[in-house]
Amino acid sequence: MKRVFIAGMVVIVLAVGLWVVIEHSNAKWSGVDESVVEKFAEQANRPARKPLIDIGEGDLPLFCFLVAGAVGGFIAGYHFRELFPPNSRAKADAKSV
Repeated sequence: MKRVFIAGMVVIVLAVGLWVVIEHSNAKWSGVDESVVEKFAEQANRPARKPLIDIGEGDLPLFCFLVAGAVGGFIAGYHFRELFPPNSRAKADAKSV
């Protein structure tokens, strides 16, 4: 019980410390697109262009990502046994021993 309490306190202290650091930093965090992809695209003489399907900014891309994840999760769950078949090889090995 003492270990659980100590681990919980460590997690709380780390979370509060991280929150304080993030709140007091004025730096803008750039994403992978800005910091990596755009740099390599410019070096390859491939400047940025408008996307084929412009879904804008704000919450709409997040909502589209949520819907795509939900649909993909439903499909993977529906076909779970086909994606991850039961381990029939282990059963056959156990019977042959």
